[in-house]
Amino acid sequence: MKAFKSLLTEKKDMGKSPTPTLSGLGTPVWLSSPGSWRAQQPDGDFRNESKETLIEIKGSVTASWLHHHQCMRNVTENNHYEGAVFKRDKENYTFAPVELETSVFFQQAMMMNVKCAITWNTLIVQFILDKMIERAVSYDFVPLGGGQRIQLIPSLDYLYECKQNQFAAFVMDEKLLVVWDDDPHNIFKRANDIEAKMILHIWGPVNGWSKAQWSIGAKAFGVSEGTLSPAEIEDAMMVKKRKTLLMNPVIVGLTLALLISALGLGFRNLAQEIAVDGNFQRLALLAFAPAQVFVSLFFMQTVIVNVAQMLGPISQLKRNTKFYSGKPPKRIEYDDDLPHVTIQMPVYKEGLIGVIMPTIYSLKAAMATYEMQGGSSNIFVNDDGMQLLPEEEAQARRNFYQEHNIGWVARPRHNPNPEDGEKKFVRKGKFKKASNMNYALMISNRVEEKLHLVGRHQSWAIEEEQEAYDTCLAEIMVEEQGLPGRKDCLLDAATEMEQSPEVGILQYSSGVMQVTDSFFENGIMFFTNLIYTAICFTVANGDVSPFVGHNAILRWSALQQVVYKDEDRYEKFWSESHVSEDFDMSLRLQVEGYIIRLASYTGNGFKEGVSLTVYDELSRWEKYAYGCNELLFHPFRLWITRGPFTPLFRKFITSNIRFTSKITILAYIGTYYAIGAAWLLTVANYFLIGWFNGHLDKYYLDSFKVFFSLILVFTALGNVSLAVLRYRIGERDLLEGLFENFKWLLLMTIFLGGISLHVSQSLLCHFFEIDMTWGATAKEVETVVFFEELPRLLKRFKYTFMFCFTSAIGMIVCAEFLPWQWQIRDFVPIFPLCTVVVSHFLLPIALNPALMTFTW
Repeated sequence: MKAFKSLLTEKKDMGKSPTPTLSGLGTPVWLSSPGSWRAQQPDGDFRNESKETLIEIKGSVTASWLHHHQCMRNVTENNHYEGAVFKRDKENYTFAPVELETSVFFQQAMMMNVKCAITWNTLIVQFILDKMIERAVSYDFVPLGGGQRIQLIPSLDYLYECKQNQFAAFVMDEKLLVVWDDDPHNIFKRANDIEAKMILHIWGPVNGWSKAQWSIGAKAFGVSEGTLSPAEIEDAMMVKKRKTLLMNPVIVGLTLALLISALGLGFRNLAQEIAVDGNFQRLALLAFAPAQVFVSLFFMQTVIVNVAQMLGPISQLKRNTKFYSGKPPKRIEYDDDLPHVTIQMPVYKEGLIGVIMPTIYSLKAAMATYEMQGGSSNIFVNDDGMQLLPEEEAQARRNFYQEHNIGWVARPRHNPNPEDGEKKFVRKGKFKKASNMNYALMISNRVEEKLHLVGRHQSWAIEEEQEAYDTCLAEIMVEEQGLPGRKDCLLDAATEMEQSPEVGILQYSSGVMQVTDSFFENGIMFFTNLIYTAICFTVANGDVSPFVGHNAILRWSALQQVVYKDEDRYEKFWSESHVSEDFDMSLRLQVEGYIIRLASYTGNGFKEGVSLTVYDELSRWEKYAYGCNELLFHPFRLWITRGPFTPLFRKFITSNIRFTSKITILAYIGTYYAIGAAWLLTVANYFLIGWFNGHLDKYYLDSFKVFFSLILVFTALGNVSLAVLRYRIGERDLLEGLFENFKWLLLMTIFLGGISLHVSQSLLCHFFEIDMTWGATAKEVETVVFFEELPRLLKRFKYTFMFCFTSAIGMIVCAEFLPWQWQIRDFVPIFPLCTVVVSHFLLPIALNPALMTFTW
């Protein structure tokens, strides 16, 4: 476990798995199953050797290949410290040429624990370093084009102390460049890119560099430099205060006006009826008005937002305001210290090759760019699956983390009822991610506290610091009995956090990481992109950004202000008593006065995985519904003693969060209650309209009218306005957008119409304190044949099918077999219930690729 100094920020896309190659991305088939391979080889073939011997051969050949290419490219002068180093496996290195064995370069490369490293000695490198020596430049870096830099160290003796995520370092005494990489096939490309940027920078300013930044390199290389005017200097030093747009308050105001008007129409009906018959008992129906407001807010807001998307202003989508960044900020000048960034990455039982490796490689690319821009960063993995996996898989994870210098914490398995000799350990929470991150942060903080107590003398060296860290970590481990996108995004994020201290969370908009090409994943991808388009439009209008729990930068000092302690008696950051720990964190930070900002200038550079199966997507909606309910309401049992509303919700309502943001948040939460109540109200409507049509109070709005309104607003107006908005901002062609939106109409109708029963189950389970648990969302496709999927489907949806068959039989009985006066044959009561039944029945079948493709 590597030392990590600070977490998150002070001053979690994941793509398809690459094919394992000899570069170290994975073990080749002929190494993982030697028996099957050897049977095909003739006697005496070297491939019949043991696995260890084959690894030795592979390493030696790779090191020789690297040095051979050094000679071919003429980047070596055959000094005793020049050559190539390659890591065979853990603590097993090889090198070329043979003279390198006793060199400082080989020893330092082993201490750095890199996969492969080479020296790069060319005329360009020597020219730059000679110029810096000649002019006695005191910089500890060599500037490159595009606003980047490469660290400069005095000699090879200091190689171990350099920033490894820069993947390169200039060496002053030896006058060469050292380059390292995780892939030997990529190392020469990296070296060539560095040299090309140096050449471009010598020739003059390039895109991405200000005049002030280029002047550093000009001074170092002896190139003439320009001057900055006083106005330019003043503009560079001043950070303009961001404005708050008032478009969102206008939209919220119109939403409330529309909602009050709709309620007023209902109240008018009550008044007219009372004027006719004088029955004031009808006023009891006003008790339903708060619930009507709660579940209707989102519908009314959608109407206004759709009109605004088609007719309102759109320039705000490309501007920077208080809650929204439509373009990158003016970056911090490089003579300032950039904040350290730690990427906290919780993992569970995801595949090492399929998920974890591609994620780490993507993160390291962003970290390399940030460190070349002058910052520092590290990865902190919270591995909740390591102690649950077979030892071979767990060791593979440990080896991978060690090879890439990744700090990690793996807490003990869940063991609430220990046997003799075992220690009790409880992984708290229904969704374990929050307690996983809290435990890992606690370990980190305790190590840091112990390090603060270590006495340090003036000549304190990095080796002594590492030894002190190992000692402190060992003490913690004994006490505990065992234990993120775009490459240049981090500098922009650090700049925004530095320039806007009121920002607690910087949330980046995301694209979708597609794993399969199934119709269900494509449909959910369309829905996810739709949601992010709507979020960007709403936040750009002046609303507070949501915190979705990934692809976000969090301010460490802000998190420290919202810590709490429970019976475990250590500081915790993420709520372990809420399923939606992200929403809880967002509310707590806003109550403390911080804001959540959305940044969309990265486009689709950040990726997020979507549900691969209908099971995962349903679980997601169930989890969100459960989480919203536990944020708002106590279980029914506690209403008498504690009241219906939770302390967090009461604090939210009475906080200084803007009123319009409170309305938007309540509108979002209300959608789950509207969806959850849909099936129950539709069943009730079937009997009320079927048996008492014409005798009901005029205040009552039947399900057919509600259904027609939903079709008109969400299906028609929603899809048209989305296509128009994307056309207006130049994202899609109008006809192309309309075709795409209506192409997924049937899938979205079945899905949203078929989740009502499941959402209501989550809400009721919280109200009645019935236990519900959810696992991690699958990030790798699982191949399931038809006859394996069918039993799983029946088990998961048996109660749904019981509801569907019972409702269908009930409608047939009510239409044909009851006495005439009790028969229900009218279209108005039957159609809404039929849509609910058909949607719930088709959801697990029609939206299940494993069934619809009929593979076996």
